[in-house]
Amino acid sequence: MSLEPVKLVSPIASGAVPNFIAIEKKMSSPHRRRSPISLPPVAQLDFAPGIAGAERPSVSASESREEEEEEEEEGERGSDSVRSRALVFSPSPIPARMNIFRFAGDMTHLFSVLVLLLKIHTIKSCAGVSLKTQELYALVFIARYLDIFTDFISFYNTIMKLIFLGSSLSIVWYMRRHKIVRRSYDKDQDTFRHYFLILPCLLLALLIHEKFNFKEVMWSFSLFLEAVAILPQLVLLQRTRNIDNLTGQYVLLLGAYRALYILNWIYRYFTELHYVHWIPWIAGLVQTLLYADFFYYYFQSWKNNKKLELPA
Repeated sequence: MSLEPVKLVSPIASGAVPNFIAIEKKMSSPHRRRSPISLPPVAQLDFAPGIAGAERPSVSASESREEEEEEEEEGERGSDSVRSRALVFSPSPIPARMNIFRFAGDMTHLFSVLVLLLKIHTIKSCAGVSLKTQELYALVFIARYLDIFTDFISFYNTIMKLIFLGSSLSIVWYMRRHKIVRRSYDKDQDTFRHYFLILPCLLLALLIHEKFNFKEVMWSFSLFLEAVAILPQLVLLQRTRNIDNLTGQYVLLLGAYRALYILNWIYRYFTELHYVHWIPWIAGLVQTLLYADFFYYYFQSWKNNKKLELPA
């Protein structure tokens, strides 16, 4: 009786057992990228973050190139290294994209500045406007946009930065130097010592920051200072108790812009992997809470069709 030779078939070749080596090589490829998240049409517009709402890109262009080079070097050294395997399961940073809440927040902030400039330029009056708050906002934008001439993110980003910088400095100039406008400034009522807000915010930024370098510390400083910059304006409105429509709308739009940015952060938290930024979140929450009292009295006056007045 003749016996036929038995052919041994590899379980990997037959597909019975998955080829873990091939899978590992595929996963550890340095060119592997996370597939983009499907977002609404507005979210697909790759506008640059980092406008007045303290948003910023996940990584800058230079940082992204450096990380890609590091990943390629790791791949060349071999996919079996421990660090290479760690990179496989760490999602590559993807530049943040615009969403509807963020875009609405930017536009609301822009409208608030335009409303104030419209009042000052056309009426030639800054009655009810706090110069102290405007000086703080100018300092906020200067500290936040130090990278305007060194890091190009997008045309939208650059234009918005220039608008906020130029408008804040223009308002301060109008209130300090314009022959007619400065006469309407109520210096006796606008007595909040805003200089005492600057030093604590700077010290806090030196202690709490994402990276210890000049730009990052200044960015954190701008967040902390922006959170309290509205205080002189609110105190002035409480003292004068004479709030015209344009000034009231200006403060309302400022508060609405920050509230919209909170919705933007919530949206990004649920749609972007590992999106956690405690510094802007806490500063933004504090800033929004400062507007809560004003929101209440504003909507009460609108509901009852009465002139807006804040309690002394």
